[in-house]
Amino acid sequence: MARSVWKGPFVDGYLFKKVEQASKGARHKVINIWSRRSTIMPQFIGVSFGVYNGKKFIPVTITEEMVGRKFGEFSPTRTFPGHGGDKKAVRN
Repeated sequence: MARSVWKGPFVDGYLFKKVEQASKGARHKVINIWSRRSTIMPQFIGVSFGVYNGKKFIPVTITEEMVGRKFGEFSPTRTFPGHGGDKKAVRN
């Protein structure tokens, strides 16, 4: 179910502080975050985030097309190992 329009988009408060601190510094470094539920805001464009997927941080650089979506959409939590192969067919 979608979030109510009158509430506005959800963003964890600490993200704005981290982006502000990163914009003050001349160095562009990855901001590691755990908040996959937060909405990407226009202030985040051009900033690199490391979104935690439960095992490691996936680097995500925010572009204009990503605004309004969630951070979790760009950091998959499951890896597909592939279907089991036919062991009989591979004979040497």
